[in-house]
Amino acid sequence: MTSVKQWAFFFDAAACSGCKACQVACKDRHDLKAGIHWRRVYEVSGGVWTPKGGAWEHGILAYNISVACNHCRNPLCADSCPTKAITKRPDGIVLLDTALCIGCRYCEWACPYGATRFDAATGLVTKCTFCADAVDSGGPPACVAACPGRALDFGDFEDLKKKYGGTGRIFPLPEEDQTEPALVIRPHRDCARAEGAAADVINWEEV
Repeated sequence: MTSVKQWAFFFDAAACSGCKACQVACKDRHDLKAGIHWRRVYEVSGGVWTPKGGAWEHGILAYNISVACNHCRNPLCADSCPTKAITKRPDGIVLLDTALCIGCRYCEWACPYGATRFDAATGLVTKCTFCADAVDSGGPPACVAACPGRALDFGDFEDLKKKYGGTGRIFPLPEEDQTEPALVIRPHRDCARAEGAAADVINWEEV
């Protein structure tokens, strides 16, 4: 893995059941407090039922998105941090040094993915580390290891694109050009209809 230029996540929306095992594994490995989620599973649904003859025809859609820090190639969180608490390693992993964090939350406002998380108890911000210690030892991130449907994978960004194809954005994620996320997504079949079907995240209170 020494040849990795940019660590990245792969997410298969078609394989994700929304079980949240990835989210739980992340919280467990990093001993995160209640309300602090470094990986979140968004439930997206939308569409309508329409009358057709004497019956009803549905145009309903539903899928899940598992998202953590995307360790972006252009991390706006690092650019916005006045104390340089957020840095990007040569292999692309974006880390936050809580010893330098002053809790100003500029990074939180800058990140379009909501990846940095403010801890009111400590007055500091925390974020996904890509389980850098495990990866450096040759292991996988906890979220990847925990997924029972193999909807998550990790590797070099370019290698993942070649292996899986796919895209870097599905609704309602922001446009890729904002931060150039190190994220490869295989879309669910309903993703193409989501933006025109009044779809929305239905579990905002959880994420």
